Amino acid sequence: METWLLILVCVAIFIFAWYVHDKYVQRKHQILVNYPIIGRLRFVFQEFREPFRQYFGDEKFYESMDKLDWVYSASRDKINFASFSPSQPLQKPKLMLKHTNIVLNDDEVENDFIVTFGETRKKPFISNSIIGRGPMSDGSISPEGTRAFVYGAKEGNFPINSGEGGLTSNFFVTHNNYSTKYMKEVKGNSFQENTFKLFKFLFNKPVAIDFYRKMIFYKNPEADTYVFNKEKECFYRPDWNVPIENFPEDVPEDMPDIILQISSGLYGVRTKDGKFDMERYKKQMRFCRMTEIKIAQGAKQTGGKLIAKKVTPAIAHYRNIEPYKDAFSPNRFPYAKTNEELFDFIAKLQEASGKPVGIKIVISDNENIEPIAKEIKRRVDLGLSYPDYISIDGGSGGSATAPLDMMERIGMDIRDAIYLVDKVLKKYKIRDKVKISASGKVLTPDDVIITLCIGADFIQIARGFMMSAGCIRARYCSGAGKHQCPVGLATQDIKKRKHYFVKKHSDYIKNYHNNILKSMKSLLAVMGLKNVNELDKSKLIFLDKDSIIYDNVESVFERRVFNNGENTDLKDIS
Repeated sequence: METWLLILVCVAIFIFAWYVHDKYVQRKHQILVNYPIIGRLRFVFQEFREPFRQYFGDEKFYESMDKLDWVYSASRDKINFASFSPSQPLQKPKLMLKHTNIVLNDDEVENDFIVTFGETRKKPFISNSIIGRGPMSDGSISPEGTRAFVYGAKEGNFPINSGEGGLTSNFFVTHNNYSTKYMKEVKGNSFQENTFKLFKFLFNKPVAIDFYRKMIFYKNPEADTYVFNKEKECFYRPDWNVPIENFPEDVPEDMPDIILQISSGLYGVRTKDGKFDMERYKKQMRFCRMTEIKIAQGAKQTGGKLIAKKVTPAIAHYRNIEPYKDAFSPNRFPYAKTNEELFDFIAKLQEASGKPVGIKIVISDNENIEPIAKEIKRRVDLGLSYPDYISIDGGSGGSATAPLDMMERIGMDIRDAIYLVDKVLKKYKIRDKVKISASGKVLTPDDVIITLCIGADFIQIARGFMMSAGCIRARYCSGAGKHQCPVGLATQDIKKRKHYFVKKHSDYIKNYHNNILKSMKSLLAVMGLKNVNELDKSKLIFLDKDSIIYDNVESVFERRVFNNGENTDLKDIS
């Protein structure tokens, strides 16, 4: 029989068997009974839907595709000009920026983007940038991804929030000038060192380092808890078991400005049985600038959730938990049964570290902030400690592990929330005591300017930094399905993450931050403002869905948030 005919017969037999299986054997998919074989195209298209939606559909979640293009272009340091007109203009209603006829040149706008937290603390945190990377846990993010963010934050001179995973070895990747009193080093033998040098000559450095790690640690499950010192050509990690006297008094100069986040799981600052470890906290704060207690995040009004496959031995080591078991934190912070208890705990942390401590919350209505403001006012009057800042997260969407039923149902939009918190703090005459940090779908310079105008002092960006780090928004971050993050950024899958370009993406991260500040200066110049601190609500205009202009934005938010006016269609402010 001719070869081509044999192949044709085999293909026909295979298709017939496949047809019989779908129609008469399987009982898993109803559609395949009626549409054998061809019905499987449905599942193929379903698989392609998420990773390919950005290429074939209009962008809905982030207002416009133009904003996403800005992020990607800014991270690659490309000129961010558009031709002719926006491809997807922002829909009304929307907020507009007031400009002036006699504009400034960019060099007339001050480069002062400094924000000071905890002015009354022994060691206030003076952030060199008004923008920081929002909380992303080492665990939800790959080790390589965290290292890229740390390099980018150090080189870009902006703060980075640890996320609830705590202070892991990867945050020390820029800290090479350390003492072996608190840092444990591991070196290879002569043969391993020479083999590493050979591999470094034959291949690129990341491949050589990966092979060197495998030679030294072999099957040690905690191999990933060590980072590589390029100067000494050894691996190292902090030893949290040595006495606190061995740790530096001040944050080393070769480390970025880190905000240590503590969640209800107390990861990184807990004992094996889940209790808060004050001594471990003090040690970690030798490397961090301030603390953020996570009460809530976005739509996730529950404790953080890291599925078992992401709890590698390295993550278990950092969090002091068991590997390959779901790490689901309690819904409520253990020292926050009341606001009074929470603030007493904050006072202990402020005393222990001498540094600022704040809380992260989400706002649904006035009842979320009034009790907090009252307690802060009481403590101010009595000379007691209170939170140095309040971090407000927008309620829209959520992290990769937010329950779907909570997304878009819990929490205000970030701009409404900032307005409400700012107004209530002013009502109790404590606004000058507490800084406001904002996060929630803030991507571009105009987003930052508008959020600052409404009342924020500081901006923490997560999604924008994720995209600058290579995220293509495939929505496979949680690792709960059979797919993993395709770029190796939000996965613990070794096959995916080990090929992530750490240095390349760290440059993108730095560029994204720098270009936001650069473009903010251009916007300030057009608005006729020399300093970012001149921003307030009077610099905004509101355009409703019928193109009616509202010059008094304060009254717009008043009606919108408190619903005490006749106009009830002032919604979806962009």
